[in-house]
Amino acid sequence: MASPLSLCLSLHSNPKHLTSKFTPRLPSLFRSTATFPNPIPKTAITASKNSTTPATDRIISAAAYTLPFFNSLQYGRYLFMQFPNLGLLFEPILPLLSLYRSVPFASFVAFFAFYLGVVRNPSLSQYVRFNTMQALALDVLLVVPSLLTRILNPGRAGIGFKLMIWGHNAIFVFTCFCFVYGFVSSLLGKTPYLPFIADAAGRQV
Repeated sequence: MASPLSLCLSLHSNPKHLTSKFTPRLPSLFRSTATFPNPIPKTAITASKNSTTPATDRIISAAAYTLPFFNSLQYGRYLFMQFPNLGLLFEPILPLLSLYRSVPFASFVAFFAFYLGVVRNPSLSQYVRFNTMQALALDVLLVVPSLLTRILNPGRAGIGFKLMIWGHNAIFVFTCFCFVYGFVSSLLGKTPYLPFIADAAGRQV
């Protein structure tokens, strides 16, 4: 019979005996099978950042946003009456606005010129077509409040008249925000996405 000392020496000299008998093996369920995708090359990121928009596309896109802005000035008359100093911000564009209003049916002519000459022109880039369609969609929406005012006829006093003033002020402020955002983004070569309008414009181009 082997002594306890010889048994300990034999186990120490052959550790596989302990491993095979006492070390449990993990089932295949718990083994790591995760795979990691290859990192995105830096060249792809650099190429997207270095892509530039042509100057002509920027100018046409920025010019398209002036159409809804000019047509929205009628909704700002109550703000101009309440805050006369607000009109000083728009004095630089008065000559251009006077020229725009001196042309008969200038709004319809500009609308169809942008729509037929830019949006429906497949030779132009997707960038300029999307921006132009987005500006035209905003211009179409500006017709709805005017039609509602004529149909409902809120009058010149009462709660209906106050609601009309608040609505016109909100429309004018929102359109000014869209104009500044779209105009500046277009000049910088970036794509502006106007709230409630970008999805509808994207489906048309």
